[in-house]
Amino acid sequence: MIHIIFNGFIIIMSIIAFFTMGHDKSAARASKRRVPERTLWKLAIFGGGLGAYLGMIIFRHKTKHTSFRIGFILLAIAQVALMIWATPLLKEL
Repeated sequence: MIHIIFNGFIIIMSIIAFFTMGHDKSAARASKRRVPERTLWKLAIFGGGLGAYLGMIIFRHKTKHTSFRIGFILLAIAQVALMIWATPLLKEL
């Protein structure tokens, strides 16, 4: 049961990060209030790395920011690897 909660949390955070990237891209186009970069990083670090990375690719947002691109790639890889590694261990609990 705990593995479902763990993986569900990461999936939900990724969905939130994905749509936040889309919102920030549309705000950038419309010259409206933007989502702070610190918020994007927090969402990515706390489970939304994959969603943030996919949002960056799909919305073509912050693709020229090398630190964002590399950071989100590394976070996405780490979070997927953590899910793969932790799921069998958490199933035993």
